[in-house]
Amino acid sequence: MHHSRGARVSQRGRARASAAVLGAALLLAGCSSGGGGADDAKADIGQQPKSTDPFWVNPDGNAARQVAAYEKAGRRTEAERIRRIAEQPTGEWIGPENPEQEARGFTEAAEKADRTPLLVLYNIPHRDCGQYSQGGAADGDGYRAWIDGVARGIGDRAATVVLEPDAVLHLVDGCTAGESHEERFDLLKGAVAKLKSLKNTKVYLDAGNAGWGRPDQIFEPLRRAGVDQADGFAVNVSNFYSTEDSIAYGKRLSAKVGGKHFVVDTSRNGNGPYTGGDPAQRWCNPPGRALGRPPTTRTDDPLVDAYLWIKRPGESDGTCKGGPDAGRWWAGYALGLATAGKR
Repeated sequence: MHHSRGARVSQRGRARASAAVLGAALLLAGCSSGGGGADDAKADIGQQPKSTDPFWVNPDGNAARQVAAYEKAGRRTEAERIRRIAEQPTGEWIGPENPEQEARGFTEAAEKADRTPLLVLYNIPHRDCGQYSQGGAADGDGYRAWIDGVARGIGDRAATVVLEPDAVLHLVDGCTAGESHEERFDLLKGAVAKLKSLKNTKVYLDAGNAGWGRPDQIFEPLRRAGVDQADGFAVNVSNFYSTEDSIAYGKRLSAKVGGKHFVVDTSRNGNGPYTGGDPAQRWCNPPGRALGRPPTTRTDDPLVDAYLWIKRPGESDGTCKGGPDAGRWWAGYALGLATAGKR
């Protein structure tokens, strides 16, 4: 029983990070200078070379605002460390209220920069089994309407979408109530179909992580959720398993779903998973973690389409180990990731 619970909670604590306009006070928490705001100062953040990293860097994300705040306060060392996060493309987690507006804003900004945005859709009903990131659409009709809004917002512009972290895994591990299973499969399959009907959208369905390690139990649910129609699946979202272990897990799973390609979240896996403390809480804001490989489509593996920073480094997993609410920017944790991962 402990083992299955450990597998279940290892994915928890998603940060839905698109409620992104957090005030300067939040960004300057941990900043000795109390005055001023990040809004009147901008960090000079550009795009990565398109040939190795075609994904869009948000020049005004939380990390970029933190860089500006630290620079304004004269804290150059901290600013340079957070710049290591701000200069990489990260997932934009679409919020529940204005999906069309948000998806349009991100895809239009990315198109102007001649890049592709990475969008994360995390709004399935009964999300996160009532844990730190609980919520999601009220019902199936609400979810379908939300997906329709996202699709309208993307339109014909390029986008890469990671669809519903945990949604399939929680069907397999007993976390999601049985009466919700049929509807969830239907919603996921419908979302894949809707997004793939768009002209330039790639879709990767979340498929758990190497700590789950049971592709024999998840491949059939992935099929029922529409992975055959998707471009592939995503592994290690918001988690810490090494790239090597994540690729091994992905390859075992790929072999069971028709050789589908996959992407790996390398945002915080530079030091691998945390092995101390309460095993049921190791996934949540673990200490001593590091940034992983920078995002790129040059993976040297034909099955791995990209290394991505799907989880936004520096945003909390939830109210554990002194962290703020899931998805809130946490400057101290971001500094730890950037310092530990300094190459």
